[in-house]
Formats: sequence, structure tokens, C-alpha cells
Amino acid sequence: MRTYDASSAECLVFTYREGLLSRAGHDLKLRVRDFTVRFTDEGVEATFDPRSFEVVSAMEGGREKPSALSERDKRQVVDNIERQVLHVARFREIRFAAERPDDDATELRGRLTLHGIERPVTVTLSDDGDHREARLRIHQPDFRIEPFRAMLGALRIRPEVDVVLRIPRA
Repeated sequence: MRTYDASSAECLVFTYREGLLSRAGHDLKLRVRDFTVRFTDEGVEATFDPRSFEVVSAMEGGREKPSALSERDKRQVVDNIERQVLHVARFREIRFAAERPDDDATELRGRLTLHGIERPVTVTLSDDGDHREARLRIHQPDFRIEPFRAMLGALRIRPEVDVVLRIPRA
């Protein structure tokens, strides 16, 4: 069995803005600080703590804009995620489970439990140098998650968010 966590792997979440006032907001790169991914002979099991998000950076055109957000802005983003989007007081864990993929697999079909809803998902797998990368696009409403909105809905987060998990190759 191999186990990875935030000390040996990286889990990032990317959000994208839309709406009439989208220029007033930011695309975001977030990090999940508390997670565990276990590879056993039977499959893959992963758990993620939705209370462990941190803002890495605002993004523009695929590039980080480190100075775009103050520490106060970052705390407000995390507070919004916890209280208005993921409702972490009620939903304390995100889970993923799948059968063990072949070493050369390009897709992994499994089940994601998010916001109390379990759905089948397909994760795209690829090699990135010394890492194996897993990518998943999540459509928030599929999990009864209302994408974040501000300014009477004129600034919104797109329903789709991208999750990227990077694990060292064994």
C-alpha cells in the first residue's frame, strides 16, 4: 500500500469567474492542505478535508498574480468557500474511490462524494515528468453546490471547477 498526503503530493483547485462584473473578480488557484490518497491492491481511496482550502494566488491568463489579493481577501475567499459554497459545518469530508488503475491508464472511473452527494466521475491521468497527474472537472450543481455569487449575481464563479492532483511516480 502506498499513501500520499500534502507532504508528498499536491492537490490544487482552479475556479473561474464569469458574469457582467467578472473583471472585478479573480480566477483563483487554491490548495487543499489536508488530504490522503491510498493505493491498495484493490483500488484507490482518497479523502479531502474541505476545511483545509487556502488561496495560493489569483490567476490571469493561466499565470499567477501573487499581489492581486491581500491576506484579508484570501481569508474572505476561504470563508466564502467554507460557509457559502461547501457548507463545511455539515459536510466535513470529500471522498473518492475507484478500482486500481493500470500504470499506463489514461482514465480512472470512480465515485466522488462531495457536499453529501455521490456521483460517478472520470478522472484524466497523465504523466508530468516525475509525477502522475490526475485531473477532474467538477460541475458544482451536479453535487447540489450553488456556485459562489456576489454583487447580485453580476460576479459569479463558473459552475465548473478543475481539480488537479499531482503524485510522485513510484
